[in-house]
Amino acid sequence: MRRLTIILGGLALAVVLLFLVTRPVGLPAGMLPAHTVDIANGEILFHASGCASCHASVDADTEPAILGGGLALDTPFGTFLVPNISPHPDHGIGRWSTLDFVNAMHLGVSPGGRHYYPAFPYPSYTRMRLEDLMDLKSYLDTLPQAQNPNQEHDLTFPWNVRAGIGLWKLLNLDPAAVVSVPPDNKDLVRGRYLVEGPGHCGECHTPRNWSGGLDNSRWLSGAPNPEGEGKVPNITPDENGLAEWSQRDIEYYLSSGLTPDFDTVGGSMVEVQANMARLSAEDRAAIAAYLKAVPPLH
Repeated sequence: MRRLTIILGGLALAVVLLFLVTRPVGLPAGMLPAHTVDIANGEILFHASGCASCHASVDADTEPAILGGGLALDTPFGTFLVPNISPHPDHGIGRWSTLDFVNAMHLGVSPGGRHYYPAFPYPSYTRMRLEDLMDLKSYLDTLPQAQNPNQEHDLTFPWNVRAGIGLWKLLNLDPAAVVSVPPDNKDLVRGRYLVEGPGHCGECHTPRNWSGGLDNSRWLSGAPNPEGEGKVPNITPDENGLAEWSQRDIEYYLSSGLTPDFDTVGGSMVEVQANMARLSAEDRAAIAAYLKAVPPLH
């Protein structure tokens, strides 16, 4: 009995420690830097992050606001329903403080203190600068309100138990850059930031590990299509990827949607390319330079 008591006590202690380590914890208010909001920068980040690609109102005929949500994402874990992130005070994020928004984007923690599912690509957004997130929130606040109420995800057990997400974050949430670039090369530094952070390109173009997190050892080397059949292509400078594309080819593709062999962008990349076309030519050049500089993977 004494041995059993010790074992049960140890297990209980381990459960308590695991809960403490994996519970949702956001940044304290004092962590936000002093910053003069730049709404123009927020608009750039809005397009770079592809916010409207997922959060667009599904019923666009009756809901003119662009961020009403409602898109259903069918996955092996169940169906995720994309939320309303318009500035509506009840159905959207209109009542969120800047700190609430930063905690959601940076740490995947809701204003109510719950873990967000990583179908929301905060593992990439966690690499964004706090000042940029503050600018993005200010830009979102200028957009039209959408009336669409949010719906609960339809997930199967055990994926509907959010407590496990804290453990997932311990394994997969890392703000460190994936690829090393010379710190004095401004184009590569900017390109890395846009691709690895707001652009969240790795979320589709990188294979996942056993836990569903990104396998960064195979960064951008292609992955199964999360929307169903087919594959998301390799975009490293390998012969199976972008080896034959010049940096100018990539820049032109991002601005026009045309490939070097005069094919056109297709699938979910149509909206991504439309967002990239809204960036400056300098930003598209930085993205292209980074993609030509990442390690080639076959």
